[in-house]
Amino acid sequence: MKKGVGFLVFATFLLSGSSMYAQDKGNAEKRYFEINKNIEVFNSVIKELDMFYVDTLDVEKTIESGIVNMLAGLDPYTNYMTEEEVSEFTILTTGEYAGVGAIISSRNLDGRDIVYIVEPYENMPAAKSGLKAGDIILSINGEDMTSAEKVAGEPYGKTLSNKVTSRLKGQAGTEITVKVERPGVKKPIEMKIVRQNVQISSVPYYGLLQDNVGYIVLTGFTDKCAQEIKNAFLDLKKQGMTSLILDLRGNGGGIMEEAIQLVNFFVPKGHVVLSTKGKMKQWDRIHRTTLDPIDADIPLVVLVDKGSASASEIVSGALQDLDRAVIMGQRTYGKGLVQAPRDLPYGGSLKVTTSKYYIPSGRCIQAIDYKHHNEDGSVGRIPDSLTTVFKTSIGREVRDGGGVTPDIKLEEIKIPSITYYLLNQYIVNDWVTDWVIKNPKIGPLDKFSITDEDYESFKTFVKSKKDFKYDGLSEKRLKTLKDVMDFEGYSKTADEEYKALEAKLVPNLDRDLDNFKDDIKKLLNMEIAKRNYFQRGERIESLKTDKDVKQAIELLNNPEQYKEIFTPGRKIIDLASKTGSEEEAENL
Repeated sequence: MKKGVGFLVFATFLLSGSSMYAQDKGNAEKRYFEINKNIEVFNSVIKELDMFYVDTLDVEKTIESGIVNMLAGLDPYTNYMTEEEVSEFTILTTGEYAGVGAIISSRNLDGRDIVYIVEPYENMPAAKSGLKAGDIILSINGEDMTSAEKVAGEPYGKTLSNKVTSRLKGQAGTEITVKVERPGVKKPIEMKIVRQNVQISSVPYYGLLQDNVGYIVLTGFTDKCAQEIKNAFLDLKKQGMTSLILDLRGNGGGIMEEAIQLVNFFVPKGHVVLSTKGKMKQWDRIHRTTLDPIDADIPLVVLVDKGSASASEIVSGALQDLDRAVIMGQRTYGKGLVQAPRDLPYGGSLKVTTSKYYIPSGRCIQAIDYKHHNEDGSVGRIPDSLTTVFKTSIGREVRDGGGVTPDIKLEEIKIPSITYYLLNQYIVNDWVTDWVIKNPKIGPLDKFSITDEDYESFKTFVKSKKDFKYDGLSEKRLKTLKDVMDFEGYSKTADEEYKALEAKLVPNLDRDLDNFKDDIKKLLNMEIAKRNYFQRGERIESLKTDKDVKQAIELLNNPEQYKEIFTPGRKIIDLASKTGSEEEAENL
């Protein structure tokens, strides 16, 4: 009797398994049929359009547009890349290419389209040969670079810039002749430049600050950036560094493996840094530290902001979860998705989101739910009420779904809108170019700053630009408010109040150039420092007024306060809204 029951149970499982297998197979066949059917429909649509559409069809652009629109319904990181874009993506991820080593841009200057040098990289061919920021490129190897054949659907400036870029890049070791027009110099200048393999550093500056606090800024997670961090760290240790600030503000991420390696520098071997989970289970991975750290004890502060994303969040989140560093700044972007490039025919590529990543506590910091859209079609952040509490190694509470929340929240630095207009309309660029011609040497950066007389000169320069458009956001919002008031019938009863507000919010160039003098002077000083000492100089100049760095130094100089942060149950110190205790605010 028992044997009969056993056989019946076994037979039931067998039949159930066979039924599930048949169901899975049937679902797969149905899905493949749907895919093939829709591909066939798409092919037919293209053929019919090409044959019967009233105008000549640009097949390549039409199909590319179709692909882009198809991917637009997914997350913004799943992208189609053409062969040209694949090349640009490779440069972004590796930081390497063969060329002259300079950033160029296009603009319209006095009615003519030009391509000019924005920034030559330090110790690269462009800088070594004497190219300077502001130089206008006239020709390369005798070929005119002031005009280009227009490309349909592409801004002319980009077409011209692409032409110059393609001529500047080339095989390492080859020589080119570049003719430029330099502001302040009457005749064009011709120079020979030998191309070389250009490595764009992700660590534009590191140095020893006051009280032996080390500082390293990382701008992107490119190939070999972890080694750059290691080299900088070891050099700072030789100089006597006793604590470190790692600056990841504005770092949008990059290569995941570099982030894992960076964490390993400060965390002992064998700790989980990251796990990835996606549809393809065979691709799921758990990434651990595999090497001995270079320093597992040095006090460490990581600076982040809302521009810190992806690999930056792996580093900051993992070091927070492992209670290895104090995270300071603003809540990070919230990108917990992993992309992998998939090769496509004819040199193209699909950068596709393959998985989500989870940091040591088990949380995913992805802040936006792309599967669900708001009524207006937009996607929103995951509400804090829907996030889940996780625990760090020693039991501190952290949450998922909202980026990495710092242990110490700092006030976000507000940049006046006038600085955007001054930069975007080349006012800063042109004034600095003129200033540098008159002041070719500025001496040591620690003693440098433009004078009040210089600033008055800048104000005069701005006001002399009749085409300078300064349209404040407040003014735009005020006009919208006026329309709403008219519509709802409040204009008569609130007319006096509206006029009083209008008088205060309408942009006034003289007033704003005075009100935001400190911010604008900082901008001018940084640009002049970059012209003289490249990105390194720009970063040194910015540190003079960097409140976040100053607060990080204060924390690192207070060992008791630093240790106290790694206490289970301790609340986040919020220096941005002053919700931390008065004692905490005073100590920091």
